[in-house]
Amino acid sequence: MKSNLITKWPIKSPNRAMLRAVGYSDNDFSKFQVGIASTWSNLTPCNSHINLLSKSLEYSINKNFCKATIFNTITVSDGISNGNIGMKYSLLSREIISDSIEVVCNAQNFDGIISIGGCDKNIPGCLLGMCKLNIPSIFIYSGTILPGKNRTDIVSVFESLGKFFSNKINENELKDIEKNSIIGHGSCSGLYTANSMAIVSEVLGMSLPNSSLKNAQSINKIIDCINSGKIIFNLLKNNIKPSDIITKNSLLESLKVISLLGGSTNCYLHLLAISNCLKLGLNLKDFSNETNNLPTISDLKPSGTYFISDLINSGGIQKFLKYLIEIDLIKGNNLTITGKTLKDNLKNIKINYINKILKNLNFPIKKTNQIKVLFGNISENGSISKISGKEGEIFFGKSIVFNSEEDAIYYINNFKIFKKTIIVIRYEGPKGGPGMREMLTPTSSLIGRGIKNDVALITDGRFSGGSHGFVVGHICPEAYENGTISIIENNDLIIIDTKKNKINLLLNNKKIYLRKKKNVIIEKLSIGILKLYKKNCSISSKGATIL
Repeated sequence: MKSNLITKWPIKSPNRAMLRAVGYSDNDFSKFQVGIASTWSNLTPCNSHINLLSKSLEYSINKNFCKATIFNTITVSDGISNGNIGMKYSLLSREIISDSIEVVCNAQNFDGIISIGGCDKNIPGCLLGMCKLNIPSIFIYSGTILPGKNRTDIVSVFESLGKFFSNKINENELKDIEKNSIIGHGSCSGLYTANSMAIVSEVLGMSLPNSSLKNAQSINKIIDCINSGKIIFNLLKNNIKPSDIITKNSLLESLKVISLLGGSTNCYLHLLAISNCLKLGLNLKDFSNETNNLPTISDLKPSGTYFISDLINSGGIQKFLKYLIEIDLIKGNNLTITGKTLKDNLKNIKINYINKILKNLNFPIKKTNQIKVLFGNISENGSISKISGKEGEIFFGKSIVFNSEEDAIYYINNFKIFKKTIIVIRYEGPKGGPGMREMLTPTSSLIGRGIKNDVALITDGRFSGGSHGFVVGHICPEAYENGTISIIENNDLIIIDTKKNKINLLLNNKKIYLRKKKNVIIEKLSIGILKLYKKNCSISSKGATIL
């Protein structure tokens, strides 16, 4: 056992003395040592109950021939940091979470690790940390929040702000939505980034079967913790590691599932980061080959009608996964933390596939996928679009250019925006931001103003899982790297074609070259850890991660 480096008698007596002071007994030193990486914090409702889950998990691990030790890592609230400078630290927090898990586990010489996460960057941060360690590992999702009054949620508040600025609601109505949309514990209630990545974790095989979609305020999450505590001993005994579970195939199958559901575009970024961490060699072209021709079958928010709690009440995700295996869209042959394959885990699930939320693939909501990988002279290394289809599949228009999210938000809230306008928000990429902020505030403002079908928005930043409309993000190369997005001028013509998976500035190559030659790159202030991230992060088409 790796933990012998701190527990072996008598040579490690000083180390054991320290452990006795935090509650170890004689019997504990001979057991597998399991770290519990808790992302508990009362910064956000996504994580405010995780302390209860970590104590339940600790109890279960200790009852199952192992010794548990709880430690904390950080979290950043995407909902709170959205639309301000705080969002520069959101994607960066993924790196800090993964690094802190790696540091603590290696310093303590843990034999295994179970991570519990809630808010958006917790899940990929925990998964990346466990991949770096490559020791027996489990991820537990903390669960989804229930809808608020009148079936509202955090995105309802963002969109109501656009209604307020366009005089569609008054201050009292806005305050009522603010007070009653987010009640209790759990991650944001639509198929936004946290719930999307929770599904990804289950399909990858890193979480218990049927654990990705559970209400946070239910006994089911405690049961997930108890069961995870039982399973970790088997993983340790058989030395089953993340690299045995997460393969090229399991990554691509999880991507297929989340694409069919119309999940968060952030999943693409995080799965690229995981692929790079495990040296699996996947890229955006691989992703596009797997997903660009899939239909959209989900009527879940943000662009649909239903919340995750509705999907839970209608039977969850298990029947859908079994259905995908039955029609041979995914194989389910990857190993999971149960020691069985995904297919074997679903063996006893009966398909009764009549579901108002997840449609049959023969009768999809949309014949093409919401999420598309686009290439073209604006994004030679790729970009990610999310288009429900309600706005059409081809957008041709004139550009209006902003060099920061704040400038775009001010303009959207205070000026008339004409039809067939393509809003360009640049210098928000991994290096140019730095930090690759989400554009939830501007997209929500457009929806609140009632003009989302008349305009498109493109950026080298990211989008929240709650964003919808005709939007293209992750444009690479970014503006800071002298990508074509950096030389777009007001009233340039742009075409976004999600049928051909292209995004192009309608200028010839010579004019693009001459503009780039004269281009002056904008340097934004970056200090402290943002400066470190800017210097060391990869491009967005490789996951915007520090490796």
